[in-house]
Amino acid sequence: MGSSSNRHRIGTAAAVLALTAALGAQTAQKPYEPVVGQGGKDAVWVPTGAAMVEKMLDHAKVTPQDFVIDLGSGDGRTIIAAARRGARGLGVEYNPDLVEFSRRQAAAAGVADKASFAQGDMYAADISKATVLALFLLPSNIEKLVPKFLELPPGTRIVANTFWVNDWTPDDTQTLTEGCENWCTSRLFIVPAKVAGRWRVGDGVVELTQKFQMVEGTFTPATGASAPVKGRLLGNVITVSLGPTEYEGTVNGNTMEGAAKSGSGQGKIVATRIQ
Repeated sequence: MGSSSNRHRIGTAAAVLALTAALGAQTAQKPYEPVVGQGGKDAVWVPTGAAMVEKMLDHAKVTPQDFVIDLGSGDGRTIIAAARRGARGLGVEYNPDLVEFSRRQAAAAGVADKASFAQGDMYAADISKATVLALFLLPSNIEKLVPKFLELPPGTRIVANTFWVNDWTPDDTQTLTEGCENWCTSRLFIVPAKVAGRWRVGDGVVELTQKFQMVEGTFTPATGASAPVKGRLLGNVITVSLGPTEYEGTVNGNTMEGAAKSGSGQGKIVATRIQ
């Protein structure tokens, strides 16, 4: 039989092993917590501050009728905040741990029925159902997504925290001056209708080029000299100037209907796209 000292050493070793196993189990069961600055697929994770999230949702005028999508949704805070307003939303996040964390946060906030999260690549995500995109991405990320943004229905709102691509001017900009220390500029973009091309207007032709919401071109009447046209779009609403007259109309696919807002022009104007 072994000595009492041996039995003591064996008992102590068993106790240490049991304690180590228990501590290991506790460590393994500790819920995942994201860390600001942690690495990601396309950028490090830096969240939008809570006050700025609310500012962005206010800027986009999010209502319960909206479907909000956040690409690179991180810990899910923007989608959860939108869900608290009654909107439905989807966060797309590449990190599966952040996806599960977001789902737990949504459940804890009581909005799991409205806020959903999917693991995936934001460049491959289906954003076609969005009425609002709420984003905090680097310009290099956004630039790759711009073609997808322009395929969204006219009037879709995109609200971005601070960063965007240089040549797409915001339709509106607001800055949060209280409760925000960094990245406090909200930039709102309204997806424009597509109007580039040739349009029949009465007995004349308007030819337009388009860069995002800005348009310019020429109006060529059946007789007389051509005149420059310049204007902009806000969703499917187009405003153009032709000489001293400003016209405003609505784009509906291959037709535009409007009237003069100012100047000498009068009456209803109908333009039909020349295929």
